[in-house]
Amino acid sequence: MRIYFRFVPALLFFFFLSRPAQGIAQSFETPVEYLDYIGKANEQLTLKYMVYLSSMSHGKSARKVEKRRLEVLDAINNTRMNIMGMPPYKGDKSFRDTTVAYLKILNSVFNEDFSKIVNMEEIAEQSYDAMEAYMLAQEKANEKLREAGKRQNEMQKVFAEKNNIKLLENTSELEAKMKTASDVMHHYNEVYLVFFKSYKQEAYLMEAVAKKNVNSIEQNINSLQTFAEEGLAKLKDLKPYTGDASLVTACRNMLNFYKEEAKKSATISDFVLKEENFNKIKKKFDSKPASSRTQQDVDEYNKAVNEMNAGVNSYNNTNNDLNRKRAQALDGWNNTVKRYMDTYVPQQKR
Repeated sequence: MRIYFRFVPALLFFFFLSRPAQGIAQSFETPVEYLDYIGKANEQLTLKYMVYLSSMSHGKSARKVEKRRLEVLDAINNTRMNIMGMPPYKGDKSFRDTTVAYLKILNSVFNEDFSKIVNMEEIAEQSYDAMEAYMLAQEKANEKLREAGKRQNEMQKVFAEKNNIKLLENTSELEAKMKTASDVMHHYNEVYLVFFKSYKQEAYLMEAVAKKNVNSIEQNINSLQTFAEEGLAKLKDLKPYTGDASLVTACRNMLNFYKEEAKKSATISDFVLKEENFNKIKKKFDSKPASSRTQQDVDEYNKAVNEMNAGVNSYNNTNNDLNRKRAQALDGWNNTVKRYMDTYVPQQKR
């Protein structure tokens, strides 16, 4: 069974190296305390989100971690209420209100965009277009979060400058994890879409074979050949993640298999034609009483039987060879994906 993972956006926050925020929710004597309170609230929110991100990135579907998304939503709403309860700092409410607006955007993304993404996941594998739309929706949600975070960070800097604070921007462990996870998943998604296009096309070919539709078989063989070649060309332009080209290599192996399958599937198409021809001759032969059959009828039937037997042998040999190589290539792909995710996506627990 295939392993695949979805791209999940990362939230980026600035954190402060200062005193803990406990006990200062009602009054803020210094601008540092004001900044620190919002920073600590954001940090707790980021922790919740990272648990969600980690769960999805390590093989769990969006549907299975829906509880985590709802927990993030609760954390966003609680944080927003806490920030809304803060007084303006010396009459300046711009930083507070900007943070509240930022949290509203987060709420909208997690409540609406991610909810739609959960629903889209259920149909994503039905077609390449559906999968591409699913990943594009995630990219757009991610972009909303990045832009909102950027605006809030800019207002943070404005507040610091107004109050003569030298803002220390440090890369926290959580922030680093989220940035890493985002980069890891972005590379995976690029490679996965290349893989999925041919993977899905092969499924269409198998459906045509099962229906014994010769025209459909040949059309899907040509499409599989084209998509595999296009995919191999795209892989040449994809940069490996931190020098690790294992995903690209595993995908290339899959596409090379699909090229080989497209070439050898001509044998399958030929067998379907021979089977159709045999069934027609057999039906005609069986419809005649034995006493009415001519030598030509017998010769034609025997020839069809021999061709059918040869076709069966060729079909079985080709099919067995393809099944073996497909299983080998898919195992290589799945194992590589798992190893890639386990190696590079940070784990985050509560």
